[in-house]
Amino acid sequence: MYEHVLLPTDGSEAAANAANEAFGVATNNTATLHILSIVDITSGPLNVRGGDERFDQAEADGEEIVTETMEQAKQSGVENVITSVKRGTPDEMIRDYAGDNDIDLIIMGTHGRSGLDRHLIGSVTEKVVRQAKPSVLTVRMADDEE
Repeated sequence: MYEHVLLPTDGSEAAANAANEAFGVATNNTATLHILSIVDITSGPLNVRGGDERFDQAEADGEEIVTETMEQAKQSGVENVITSVKRGTPDEMIRDYAGDNDIDLIIMGTHGRSGLDRHLIGSVTEKVVRQAKPSVLTVRMADDEE
């Protein structure tokens, strides 16, 4: 049913929960698992002192995250894994990556925030759910994990 599954990850606990679900979906469907980390360029101005170095470090951290997640995926039985680290606005980059790579399903973690907290902080997952073309499976953290 699914040939290409996208797992955006930032290395958080919410992303780890989604990863476990993505490993199962990819294995059960013999799908290629795409693991994507985004360096959020909206997190600060590029022209501040040390700006480029900060983004370079974030990119190196993203490479570590996708490599570690790929190793876990392979240990879980996922045969085909593609990793990528991109710079940009997270929700836009996820949607663009999905469109460029024929993604059938996006699997993302969520902290399950609600009310004012959700509106003040914003939610990459919520934006992807509302705007992405492929289906999006959200994996909520258990109440005791938040």
